[in-house]
Amino acid sequence: MPEVSYLAVTDRIGLRPFTLADEAEFTARARQSRDLHRPWLFPPDSPSAYLDYATRLIESPDKEGYLICDRADGAIAGYVNINNIVHGAFRSGALGYGAFAHAAGRGLMTDALKALVRHAFAPPLNLHRLEINVQPGNARSVALARRAGFAKEGFSPRMLHVDGAWRDHERWAITAEMVPR
Repeated sequence: MPEVSYLAVTDRIGLRPFTLADEAEFTARARQSRDLHRPWLFPPDSPSAYLDYATRLIESPDKEGYLICDRADGAIAGYVNINNIVHGAFRSGALGYGAFAHAAGRGLMTDALKALVRHAFAPPLNLHRLEINVQPGNARSVALARRAGFAKEGFSPRMLHVDGAWRDHERWAITAEMVPR
Protein backbone atom coordinates (compact mmCIF):
# COMPACT_ATOMS: atom_id res chain seq x y z
CA MET A 1 0.00 0.00 0.00
CA PRO A 2 1.47 3.42 -0.93
CA GLU A 3 2.32 5.90 1.84
CA VAL A 4 -0.53 8.36 2.44
CA SER A 5 -0.17 11.73 4.12
CA TYR A 6 -3.06 12.21 6.54
CA LEU A 7 -3.98 15.50 8.21
CA ALA A 8 -5.37 13.72 11.29
CA VAL A 9 -5.20 10.10 12.39
CA THR A 10 -6.38 7.60 14.96
CA ASP A 11 -5.32 3.98 15.17
CA ARG A 12 -8.04 3.07 12.68
CA ILE A 13 -8.70 6.07 10.40
CA GLY A 14 -6.89 8.84 8.60
CA LEU A 15 -8.38 12.09 7.31
CA ARG A 16 -7.09 13.48 4.05
CA PRO A 17 -8.35 16.15 1.66
CA PHE A 18 -10.59 15.34 -1.27
CA THR A 19 -8.88 15.10 -4.64
CA LEU A 20 -10.36 14.88 -8.11
CA ALA A 21 -8.59 11.53 -8.50
CA ASP A 22 -10.89 10.00 -5.83
CA GLU A 23 -13.93 10.21 -8.12
CA ALA A 24 -14.17 6.55 -9.14
CA GLU A 25 -13.92 5.08 -5.63
CA PHE A 26 -16.08 7.77 -4.02
CA THR A 27 -18.93 7.55 -6.55
CA ALA A 28 -18.91 3.73 -6.52
CA ARG A 29 -19.15 3.73 -2.72
CA ALA A 30 -21.92 6.37 -2.83
CA ARG A 31 -23.93 4.21 -5.25
CA GLN A 32 -23.40 1.13 -3.06
CA SER A 33 -24.59 3.11 0.00
CA ARG A 34 -27.87 4.57 -1.29
CA ASP A 35 -30.01 2.47 1.07
CA LEU A 36 -27.92 3.62 4.04
CA HIS A 37 -28.02 7.30 3.07
CA ARG A 38 -31.58 7.87 1.92
CA PRO A 39 -33.57 9.93 2.81
CA TRP A 40 -30.99 11.81 4.89
CA LEU A 41 -28.24 12.65 2.41
CA PHE A 42 -27.37 12.44 -1.25
CA PRO A 43 -23.61 12.29 -1.86
CA PRO A 44 -22.46 12.62 -5.46
CA ASP A 45 -22.69 9.30 -7.28
CA SER A 46 -21.76 10.26 -10.85
CA PRO A 47 -18.50 11.61 -12.29
CA SER A 48 -19.99 15.03 -13.12
CA ALA A 49 -21.67 15.41 -9.70
CA TYR A 50 -18.43 14.42 -7.98
CA LEU A 51 -16.42 16.92 -10.05
CA ASP A 52 -18.77 19.75 -9.02
CA TYR A 53 -18.83 18.66 -5.37
CA ALA A 54 -15.10 18.05 -4.95
CA THR A 55 -14.17 21.23 -6.85
CA ARG A 56 -16.28 23.32 -4.45
CA LEU A 57 -14.61 21.66 -1.45
CA ILE A 58 -11.12 22.06 -2.88
CA GLU A 59 -11.46 25.64 -4.11
CA SER A 60 -13.86 27.36 -1.71
CA PRO A 61 -12.26 29.37 1.11
CA ASP A 62 -15.23 28.67 3.40
CA LYS A 63 -15.16 24.86 3.08
CA GLU A 64 -12.83 22.03 4.06
CA GLY A 65 -13.52 18.52 2.79
CA TYR A 66 -11.94 15.34 4.14
CA LEU A 67 -12.09 11.72 3.12
CA ILE A 68 -12.17 9.22 5.97
CA CYS A 69 -9.82 6.38 5.09
CA ASP A 70 -9.61 3.01 6.79
CA ARG A 71 -5.95 2.76 7.76
CA ALA A 72 -6.08 -1.05 7.47
CA ASP A 73 -6.44 -0.91 3.69
CA GLY A 74 -6.61 2.77 2.66
CA ALA A 75 -10.20 2.42 1.40
CA ILE A 76 -12.51 5.43 1.62
CA ALA A 77 -14.86 4.69 4.53
CA GLY A 78 -16.75 7.99 4.46
CA TYR A 79 -16.33 11.74 4.39
CA VAL A 80 -16.71 14.79 6.60
CA ASN A 81 -16.87 18.41 5.48
CA ILE A 82 -16.66 21.68 7.35
CA ASN A 83 -19.01 24.10 5.59
CA ASN A 84 -19.78 27.78 6.10
CA ILE A 85 -16.46 28.44 7.82
CA VAL A 86 -16.36 31.90 9.36
CA HIS A 87 -13.17 33.26 10.92
CA GLY A 88 -12.76 36.45 12.95
CA ALA A 89 -14.71 36.63 16.18
CA PHE A 90 -17.05 33.76 15.19
CA ARG A 91 -14.44 31.06 14.27
CA SER A 92 -17.11 28.51 13.46
CA GLY A 93 -18.14 25.91 10.89
CA ALA A 94 -20.97 23.46 10.17
CA LEU A 95 -20.27 19.76 9.62
CA GLY A 96 -21.71 17.46 7.00
CA TYR A 97 -20.73 13.79 6.88
CA GLY A 98 -21.56 10.30 5.77
CA ALA A 99 -20.26 6.76 6.16
CA PHE A 100 -20.21 4.31 3.29
CA ALA A 101 -22.11 1.04 3.70
CA HIS A 102 -19.04 -1.23 3.80
CA ALA A 103 -17.70 0.75 6.79
CA ALA A 104 -20.94 1.52 8.67
CA GLY A 105 -21.35 0.29 12.22
CA ARG A 106 -17.62 -0.18 12.86
CA GLY A 107 -16.97 2.99 14.90
CA LEU A 108 -14.91 4.60 12.15
CA MET A 109 -17.19 7.66 11.95
CA THR A 110 -16.90 8.24 15.71
CA ASP A 111 -13.11 8.10 15.41
CA ALA A 112 -13.24 10.40 12.39
CA LEU A 113 -15.44 13.06 14.02
CA LYS A 114 -13.28 13.12 17.14
CA ALA A 115 -10.13 13.47 14.99
CA LEU A 116 -11.77 16.14 12.85
CA VAL A 117 -12.76 18.17 15.92
CA ARG A 118 -9.17 18.13 17.23
CA HIS A 119 -7.90 19.09 13.76
CA ALA A 120 -10.42 21.93 13.33
CA PHE A 121 -9.68 23.46 16.74
CA ALA A 122 -5.89 23.48 16.13
CA PRO A 123 -3.79 25.58 13.73
CA PRO A 124 -4.13 26.38 10.94
CA LEU A 125 -7.97 26.37 11.13
CA ASN A 126 -8.16 27.51 14.78
CA LEU A 127 -11.93 27.21 14.90
CA HIS A 128 -13.74 27.58 18.22
CA ARG A 129 -17.12 26.01 17.44
CA LEU A 130 -18.46 23.26 15.19
CA GLU A 131 -22.13 22.58 14.59
CA ILE A 132 -24.00 19.56 13.26
CA ASN A 133 -27.57 19.91 12.00
CA VAL A 134 -29.41 16.57 12.04
CA GLN A 135 -32.93 15.63 11.02
CA PRO A 136 -34.60 14.36 14.22
CA GLY A 137 -35.53 11.01 12.65
CA ASN A 138 -31.92 10.22 11.76
CA ALA A 139 -31.21 8.24 14.94
CA ARG A 140 -27.79 6.99 13.78
CA SER A 141 -26.54 10.53 13.10
CA VAL A 142 -27.93 11.84 16.40
CA ALA A 143 -26.14 9.00 18.22
CA LEU A 144 -22.92 9.79 16.34
CA ALA A 145 -23.07 13.47 17.32
CA ARG A 146 -23.59 12.45 20.95
CA ARG A 147 -20.71 9.91 20.90
CA ALA A 148 -18.38 12.52 19.39
CA GLY A 149 -19.04 14.89 22.30
CA PHE A 150 -21.50 17.31 20.69
CA ALA A 151 -24.28 18.74 22.86
CA LYS A 152 -27.84 19.33 21.67
CA GLU A 153 -28.55 23.05 21.58
CA GLY A 154 -31.95 23.32 19.99
CA PHE A 155 -34.42 22.68 17.24
CA SER A 156 -34.80 24.55 13.95
CA PRO A 157 -38.05 24.01 12.06
CA ARG A 158 -37.79 23.81 8.25
CA MET A 159 -34.06 24.63 8.39
CA LEU A 160 -32.58 22.90 5.33
CA HIS A 161 -33.96 21.90 1.95
CA VAL A 162 -33.38 18.14 1.66
CA ASP A 163 -34.93 15.71 -0.81
CA GLY A 164 -37.37 18.26 -2.20
CA ALA A 165 -38.72 19.72 1.05
CA TRP A 166 -37.75 21.98 3.94
CA ARG A 167 -36.80 19.70 6.83
CA ASP A 168 -36.65 20.24 10.58
CA HIS A 169 -33.22 19.82 12.19
CA GLU A 170 -31.76 19.48 15.66
CA ARG A 171 -28.69 21.64 16.31
CA TRP A 172 -25.73 19.92 17.96
CA ALA A 173 -22.51 21.78 18.75
CA ILE A 174 -19.11 21.48 20.36
CA THR A 175 -16.68 24.21 21.33
CA ALA A 176 -12.95 24.05 21.94
CA GLU A 177 -13.53 24.16 25.70
CA MET A 178 -15.63 20.98 25.55
CA VAL A 179 -12.84 18.84 24.07
CA PRO A 180 -10.66 16.98 26.60
CA ARG A 181 -6.99 17.94 26.37
